[in-house]
Amino acid sequence: MDKWQTKQQLTDLLCSLVEYPSVTGTNAEIAIFEYLYYILEDRDYYKKQPSHLKLHPLNDGRQFLSALVKNGDSQETLVLIAHADVVSVQDYGSLINLAFYPKELTQELQKHTENLPDDALKDLQSGNWIFGRGTMDMKAGLTVHLSLLEKAMNGEFQGNLLLIAVPDEEANSEGMLASLPVLDELQKEHGLTYKAAVNTEPMFSKYPGDPAYYMYTGSIGKALPGFLCYGKETHAGEPFGGLNANLMISYLAKELELNEAFIEEVDGDRTPPPISLMQKDLKEEYSVQTPQAAVAMYNVLFMKQSVYEMNDKLLNAAQRAKKKIIDHYYKKAGYYLKAEQKSAFEPDIQVITYKELYKEAVKRHGEEEVKRRINLLIKQRSQGDRDFSTTLVNTLASLCKDLSPMMVLFYSPPFYPAVSSHHDPLIKKIAGFARDYAKKEYNVDVLTQEYFPGLSDLSFIGPVTTSSSIEQLVEQMPIQDKGFSLPSNLMDSVTMPIINIGPLGKDPHQWTERLELTYSFEKLPVILTQCCHQLLKS
Repeated sequence: MDKWQTKQQLTDLLCSLVEYPSVTGTNAEIAIFEYLYYILEDRDYYKKQPSHLKLHPLNDGRQFLSALVKNGDSQETLVLIAHADVVSVQDYGSLINLAFYPKELTQELQKHTENLPDDALKDLQSGNWIFGRGTMDMKAGLTVHLSLLEKAMNGEFQGNLLLIAVPDEEANSEGMLASLPVLDELQKEHGLTYKAAVNTEPMFSKYPGDPAYYMYTGSIGKALPGFLCYGKETHAGEPFGGLNANLMISYLAKELELNEAFIEEVDGDRTPPPISLMQKDLKEEYSVQTPQAAVAMYNVLFMKQSVYEMNDKLLNAAQRAKKKIIDHYYKKAGYYLKAEQKSAFEPDIQVITYKELYKEAVKRHGEEEVKRRINLLIKQRSQGDRDFSTTLVNTLASLCKDLSPMMVLFYSPPFYPAVSSHHDPLIKKIAGFARDYAKKEYNVDVLTQEYFPGLSDLSFIGPVTTSSSIEQLVEQMPIQDKGFSLPSNLMDSVTMPIINIGPLGKDPHQWTERLELTYSFEKLPVILTQCCHQLLKS
């Protein structure tokens, strides 16, 4: 008997998934995969083929799920990609205890309509939207994948479906990275031919009030470049005896924040400009000594540009900041110092990369000593990837104090390669079919956009747009081989065409996150079913 096919059945399934508060890094993120395993192992197909359903451990104790439905001796296989983790719910305020109960939350919001933004209120009053954390991003997509898997169990498709449901998409995509060797093993074990990966991340509005529906043939890339500004410390009573790292990082922020030079446009798609995700000095206690070091990290999205191009833009911005910092210092010194006075300190800022800093540290202390210090830090590590990257750079900078003041460019995880199948013949055909089918059957215009703008796990399975980017970036990562690496060989071995056709929702990562039910659970499952038929017979 079908359990996951009607709008009501899918809504109930979604709510059961949302009720697991699977915030990235929590125990519930582990538990939801046990629940997925539980609701699948009871199906007749997996009773007969129990080895086709597995939970796979990550190195940190979390797990992901693979669920294969094989149709006889068929080799043609579609990989269904979904993540089951969500972001935290602190933004829900007084409604925080209802954030994971969509039906109850939606009912409660009816009593407090005065607090809702106009667009959310309009959707609430329509009666066709359900609110709650994860309803849109992306448990609705996972719900639709389970519906497709049920169809496959009933013999609907002339080929195989393989669901890969992973954790950690909202943080570092450790789940997707851990799934790559499993995809490679399953391919060999069962003689599978991966035709395409189908993701169901929700469609994103291009602007507030955007009425359009979208599907995506690629996924945008993301890098997290950082700058360590290593100044020259001085006493607050002698402000011109050194250079404050906070002054350096401030001028750098003016050069990088929302800088239009980083906006990339490809076939009408545009990347947002950089924005700072973190900025702070590294002084741990109060004193009248100026902060010696400060760090900032920037969200940089890209489509086709290489890391070389990105590096040039970042280093050029640092050079402009350098000039303005020095000008600022001398201008202010001119106001303060008397004509016969002159500061003993003359600022000259070095702008270098992490790779260059490492070489300078080795030149001064020898590679053995540099590695010893880094290994000691690794042994004592208690920080996350971002803070630990900063610690490594700051340590090397302290070994090269004679170079200070300096600005050091480096990169931290996460890194998402830009991927695209926009010009792949199969994906072009399927996108055209999906567009025509949605228009003919439902009078819905679904527009094709090349790059999914919200980041996705497709970055690790799709065709990379700039093949040299990964190597160029990783060599500027302090944390390379110290807890972070990208398995380039495995990524190459399981690369396949990609497409993302997902549900309709609004306000991801906000307390008004919500899902539209009619398109998402009546029309989308049919559109995706027909697309799967077309993919498997093409």
